[in-house]
Amino acid sequence: MRVLTFNIHHGRGPDGRLDLRRVAEVIRAGEADVACLQEVDRHLSPRSDFADQAGWLADDLGMDLAYGANVDFDPPAPGRPRGRYGTAILSRLPLRDNGNNFLPGAPGNERRGLLSVTVVADGRPVEVLTTHLQDTDAAERLDQARAVAVLVAGRPGPVVLTGDFNAQPGTPEIRALTGFLRDAWQQAGAGAGITYPATGWRIDYVFTSPDVGVSSVTVPPSDASDHLPLLADLRLPG
Repeated sequence: MRVLTFNIHHGRGPDGRLDLRRVAEVIRAGEADVACLQEVDRHLSPRSDFADQAGWLADDLGMDLAYGANVDFDPPAPGRPRGRYGTAILSRLPLRDNGNNFLPGAPGNERRGLLSVTVVADGRPVEVLTTHLQDTDAAERLDQARAVAVLVAGRPGPVVLTGDFNAQPGTPEIRALTGFLRDAWQQAGAGAGITYPATGWRIDYVFTSPDVGVSSVTVPPSDASDHLPLLADLRLPG
């Protein structure tokens, strides 16, 4: 199963241009079976032309969609859709059972969540989850990482956890997860694995349960976002 995780920055690249087609091309070129996306707008604001970015990507790529709205605003006018912001999982594999759990956070800070789905690969259910942790408060981010660990640790069968964790390898936030999950980059990556070029940090991850093998993991080039995508080829247990 090929999994991609990508903070798409609502489709705006480092050049300042809003172009969701570039995001779609990253997913298409990577031939991802499952694409886990963060910073995805649905009718949110002028920054994304009030577009339903999650729906547009699903339609353009012919993939099933699960969406987690962590921020949810009333419509700007009667008859208009609600404005939402959050995470999305797109899948070419059969998708069932999805849900979004809110994570702990201080009042006034952006609400964060953990979106989960079950996909069926070769007849085997696989739990796939994605999240986007707090970027400005390390203590809050650690609380969120611990909450994710509690939510993920009890799930049966193969598990794949992805997302933008806003924390570098070896930090307490990442150690809260690698106590029971494996970092795919540590298994099969080569080099620094930088996913946020502005700072030279590796803050986007694919984690797997120990029964999932990692054949390869790469950081493909992209000009679609301020982040780079992470693409992992996984071997599911037989």
